[in-house]
Amino acid sequence: MLAQPCSHSIASGMGGIRTAGDLVARMQMTQGMRLREAKEYVAGKLAVSAGDLCDPVVMGDLRSELGLARVVTPEVTYPREPNAIEAKFRIARLLDLPVNCVDRFAERTGLTRP
Repeated sequence: MLAQPCSHSIASGMGGIRTAGDLVARMQMTQGMRLREAKEYVAGKLAVSAGDLCDPVVMGDLRSELGLARVVTPEVTYPREPNAIEAKFRIARLLDLPVNCVDRFAERTGLTRP
């Protein structure tokens, strides 16, 4: 049962939420950016180098600092970390990007979008 998720993880690269892979992929899918352009955009928004986007240590600290969520391991808890929707609100604000679940959540709860 793990073959497909493992293959997808290896194929998609950049470590997903462990680094900045999810942010770069979001820019590629929603804005039609090429990989290099998406990396440069995200790196600029995060004020890091494009090389830092793939560094799990740098990005782990930065994602925690900015509240963009990070992988939580069962052995370690992060009680002050944002939950999934809170992290997505912050990602939408940081990347100046519409995120469907954020927009729906804001609409249904009467909140204003960030």
